[in-house]
Amino acid sequence: MTHKISFRLITPDDMELLYRIYASTRADELAAVPWDEVEKERFLRMQFQAQHVFYQQNFKQAEYKLVLRDGVPIGRFYVDYRLDEIRIIDIALLPKYRRLGIGSQLMKMVLAEGQQSELPVKIHVEQNNPALHWYTRLGFQQVEVHGVYILMAWQPGKVEG
Repeated sequence: MTHKISFRLITPDDMELLYRIYASTRADELAAVPWDEVEKERFLRMQFQAQHVFYQQNFKQAEYKLVLRDGVPIGRFYVDYRLDEIRIIDIALLPKYRRLGIGSQLMKMVLAEGQQSELPVKIHVEQNNPALHWYTRLGFQQVEVHGVYILMAWQPGKVEG
């Protein structure tokens, strides 16, 4: 069965869902931390709020979208379309929807936009993020290192699978 992937801009009513998506991306990391569930949730909510405010303040022109599968929200996809590049700010799916090809579909869509507009597509990735290898397979290359983050770039003209 083919599922329809679509998007809609986030609204203030989406904050709890966006928090759940964010928290799901930190679950493995926090599994090793000796905190109880209340402490973990308090920490995650604080981190989520800080990240959300940072994104809103530093990427004012970005498109902040929910990813929908057959109309049901399953993730978030934040992209900043700049004059000189397309910057992927964040891509995250709920665990149930990972490893189904949805992330690849989203990335290929953005790479096609980069190809068409002849702009590089860039993303920051944590050095320990398993997706680092996935980005490399898609044709991204390391540009610089900023602490724990690697800036990766895909250049138009390269058509990778």
